[in-house]
Amino acid sequence: MIEPMKFISITGPKADIDRVVDRYLSKYEVQLENALAELRSVKDLRPFTETNPYKEMCAQAEALAAPLKAETAGKDSRGPAPDITLDEALDIVARITSDLDAWSREKEDLEQQVAALEESRERISPFTDLNYNLSAILHFKYIQFRFGRIPKEYFRKFTDYVYDTIDTVYYKCSEEDDYVWIVYFVPESISKKIDAIYASMHFERYMIPDEYEGTPLEAGAALDEKINGMKDQIAALEQKRVSCLEENRASILAADARLSRFAKNFDVRRMAACTRHKDSTFYILCGWMTKEQADAFREDIKNDEDVFLIVEENHGNILSKPPTKLKNPRLFRPFEMFIRMYGLPAYGELDPTILIGITYSFLFGFMFGDAGQGLCLLIGGFLLYRLKKLNLAAIVSCCGFFSTIFGFLFGSVFGFENVIEPLWLRPADAMTDLPFIGKLNTVFVVAISIGMGIILFTMVLNMINSIREKDVEKIWFDTNGAAGLVFYGSVVVSVVLFMSGNPVPAAAVLAVMFGLPLLLMFFKEPLTALLEKKAKTAAPGGKAMFVIQGFFELFEVLLSYFSNTLSFVRVGAFAVSHAAMMEVVLMLAGAEAGSPNWLVIVLGNLFVCGMEGLIVGIQVLRLEYYELFSRFYRGTGREFKPYGRAGA
Repeated sequence: MIEPMKFISITGPKADIDRVVDRYLSKYEVQLENALAELRSVKDLRPFTETNPYKEMCAQAEALAAPLKAETAGKDSRGPAPDITLDEALDIVARITSDLDAWSREKEDLEQQVAALEESRERISPFTDLNYNLSAILHFKYIQFRFGRIPKEYFRKFTDYVYDTIDTVYYKCSEEDDYVWIVYFVPESISKKIDAIYASMHFERYMIPDEYEGTPLEAGAALDEKINGMKDQIAALEQKRVSCLEENRASILAADARLSRFAKNFDVRRMAACTRHKDSTFYILCGWMTKEQADAFREDIKNDEDVFLIVEENHGNILSKPPTKLKNPRLFRPFEMFIRMYGLPAYGELDPTILIGITYSFLFGFMFGDAGQGLCLLIGGFLLYRLKKLNLAAIVSCCGFFSTIFGFLFGSVFGFENVIEPLWLRPADAMTDLPFIGKLNTVFVVAISIGMGIILFTMVLNMINSIREKDVEKIWFDTNGAAGLVFYGSVVVSVVLFMSGNPVPAAAVLAVMFGLPLLLMFFKEPLTALLEKKAKTAAPGGKAMFVIQGFFELFEVLLSYFSNTLSFVRVGAFAVSHAAMMEVVLMLAGAEAGSPNWLVIVLGNLFVCGMEGLIVGIQVLRLEYYELFSRFYRGTGREFKPYGRAGA
């Protein structure tokens, strides 16, 4: 069912808009429409041009609250946040943000110092085996020094062929996989010559700043101590930040809620308009509310002198189309998922939720009739829905209920057909004698009969929707309108009479029953123009083309009636195939020998239940969309998206 909607206009002093939005629009469900577009007949309308003053503070509050919300996600709530004023929220955010920013700057400064110290530590780490005061080396006056590394291959060549021939001394500090770290010393007078020789050996110089005390090992230890001390300070600052957020948890969440609410409320101005009357400026908000909510809203503002409400009763005076809000019994709400997949019904259109809930579950049960497997689907789907609130699980549970019923009707329990007697028939064995056709499986006959009944019913629904839309052509001359209903109904009656052995109406009667509806469908365009008193338009291509086109359209209509009816044969086919598949499972388990393999039976039931259940579910949904919805349902509605509670 679709809830009735009312178009409302709210107005009052411009300065009072925040109070109205905070007090009323956050409490009631209203889908706002652009007032400038809707109220074109109102003179001197102007848009709001104010900038949202809460946007920046709201962003800061969200940043503060984000880690607190992440910690409690999926956990028990610690109770609702206290209600605070806007000024209190602004003060809380400003104070805590100021403290956190100061700690953040101090932390960044320490992190930069740590990075510098770690870089310095990295520079002397290759030379820790040099047991000499670095400061003394760095202040030699007549001896030059060079810190660096040389590839192992060239280091061996250097020591074997070069070192003894030049005036230099090196000290080997450490080795890596490919390099040897050394310090070499050379008299200042020949330093350039010796540097060139070392460079030819691919020596890479490493600059050591004059900032160390003691040996490299002692300097590294001192640096490690400084680094660890600063990291402890950084950890303390981080802990201080976490403690501050935790101690102010309630205040931060309350401020976030209040500022978020005010920021959102302020954004309502984008949908509002302003108008002047004498010396005063008024705001105007308009949109859609359910009739129940509109009545409650009217009662709520009865004593509020600064709020005025106008309810537009005639939807014809409104530019926007009413949105759709579904309201169905709890049992059928999960089936709204299928409706949304196809498209919401337009306002005023029939809501097919209950119809799809009944037909989908019934057809699924007919095609998947097994008391044992149906009971598993019923219980499993129900438990999954209670735990996870999945709509699909609730649908599976409803389908399982009908599967269980048809299981008793077919006498099938987990594939065993000798446990209980069928209350109706066994799908694989029951046959019916039909004139002209001969023997035919009974479930096929029943499935086609069900299909014909559903098609006739959907034609009636199409006529109801067309009457609501005032669409003359679809009411009287459409293939799913009155002409189609009479024609297809005549076919159904004639087939039933013939198959049941009763006399068929005379040829003249049949000619009228079949011929007149076909003629109405053939001439639907000129007849519609006649009833609507419109000027007749010439058919494109002339009369000959009109006749040819009409002939092929009628041929397509007759073919579609036939194919749509036969489409329901799959309902009976799956009922028979289910029994056949379970018979194969029992045969593989050796049930005929009297001592079946229960593991094979369990696994076979699980396989059939999963695979065939999925296939049947898809096939039934196909029947719903192509054989039912395509006849009467438009699905052109727009969803009701309220501001406030439902839109938050």
